[in-house]
Amino acid sequence: MTLTPLTRPARLRPGARIAVVAPSGPIPADRLDEGLSVLRGWGLEPVVMPHVLDEHPRFGYLGGEDAARARDLQDAWCDPSVSAVICARGGYGAQRMADLVDWAAIRAAGPKVFIGYSDVTALHEAFATRAGLSTLHGPMPATVVFPKDPHTQESLRTTLFEPEAVRTLGLGTARPLVPGRARGVTLGGCVSLLAADLGTPHARPSARGGLLLIEDTDEEPYRLDRILTQLLRSGWLDGVAGIALGSWAECGPYDEVRALLLDRLGGLGVPVVEELGFGHGIPALTMPLGVPAVLDAAAGTVTLDVPALR
Repeated sequence: MTLTPLTRPARLRPGARIAVVAPSGPIPADRLDEGLSVLRGWGLEPVVMPHVLDEHPRFGYLGGEDAARARDLQDAWCDPSVSAVICARGGYGAQRMADLVDWAAIRAAGPKVFIGYSDVTALHEAFATRAGLSTLHGPMPATVVFPKDPHTQESLRTTLFEPEAVRTLGLGTARPLVPGRARGVTLGGCVSLLAADLGTPHARPSARGGLLLIEDTDEEPYRLDRILTQLLRSGWLDGVAGIALGSWAECGPYDEVRALLLDRLGGLGVPVVEELGFGHGIPALTMPLGVPAVLDAAAGTVTLDVPALR
């Protein structure tokens, strides 16, 4: 089955309510406050859900109980006064709560803007496969980067309010790893989370017909090798149209990472562009998922056929 475009939500307007959820790790309150100040400066009204600052009673790497984190996401989505939902940060835990969400209720509530990256990749995949909704791989308010990097902020702000102004995505650092042009529907995120999704009941069967956007952090080259090899051996990458690579923060010397990416992905015979500027690095561009686009490796760009938001 070839990927098809997903349903896009409406753009935001000044005064829109944006719910903040914590589906993964614990949230530093002071850092969250910094990020919320940026959102308020854009004319948005952040609504912090009840369990955002919870801490799990046994596992310190989780931001509260699984059911509570799932309930916050579902309640935010099903609130008709909320126009967007943004994850406070990543970490780990989204996979644990994804199956506790009532996805029928999510579908019934209709499309809204959903924003996050890193561990939130598990939820991007869930929104795509269980609800048919396009999402935004973008920065989160309780991360170190978001309150401090104007370029990262502006990429998200423009996408939310003026999406037609950011149809072509990429940075001056981008260059072809494998030359060529390709057309497909965007998907992806943190590559370790995509590999972890394999074999689960609602996993996407393959990336066939897609423009795969991948990045990761804190994965040594041998672990990246294992992750990419798993995606190759499983057949998940069969038929992928093209690949855009983001940042590989704390993954080792980039020359070694680059050689690995070429070794594992070069044999697919599809265009691959590197250093496109999304993920855990600085700046972190907002990348729409579920949108038809063209990848041009020589130009170092991904150009959307339509704006990310209606």
